[in-house]
Amino acid sequence: MIKAIVFDFDGVLVESAGIKTRAVRELFSEWPHAVEEMVEYHLANMGVSRYEKFRHFYENVLGEEYTEEAGLELGRRFSKLVYHEVLRAPLVDGSAEMLRDNHCEYLMFIASGTPHEELNDIVAARGLHAYFRGVFGSPKKKAEILRSIIAGHGLFGNEVVFVGDATTDMRAAKQAGTYFIARVSGAESALLYERHRVRDMTGLVDAVRALDAQWPYKEAVWKRR
Repeated sequence: MIKAIVFDFDGVLVESAGIKTRAVRELFSEWPHAVEEMVEYHLANMGVSRYEKFRHFYENVLGEEYTEEAGLELGRRFSKLVYHEVLRAPLVDGSAEMLRDNHCEYLMFIASGTPHEELNDIVAARGLHAYFRGVFGSPKKKAEILRSIIAGHGLFGNEVVFVGDATTDMRAAKQAGTYFIARVSGAESALLYERHRVRDMTGLVDAVRALDAQWPYKEAVWKRR
């Protein structure tokens, strides 16, 4: 039986994924010859910590030395570009009702690539914190966060579902041994053909219950591992 739902944040609960993409383009606009490659890498690695991306951009795209000081300055500028826009971004359709109506039935968490403190500030400022048992951001990776949730709440992997909008989210769920439901908002999504998927949060609880319907079989599979 599914007992816990873990959500990515940008693009799953809030329509903010595009904000981060525009920020990457603006932040690295002084390298016009390389910015499109950076944006493509960002889009292929949605959900990964911005600092990991900054390091990749410097070392593998620009061929420059990446330092902690450079990363902190880029992070400060990136936060300045996105913070207030994320606060104003609309919720994904159905998010408000789904959280309000189901947070007592399921343990709910957030696992995001956004820096931990910034993420918690945003979730609190949007009035969403009360719905979640925990809100976790980087530098921890999502698979690590999922494993911590499982261990910290006495759960099994097959009692947890991770809801994400990126292939990195799908891989994190596999690494942690949880179910995965993809939020697929358009035909360009790399998760378009995922078996378990929703267009927005209006259908999420039905998707979770569909997983529950096959749970006895899955329970036997997990116990054999």
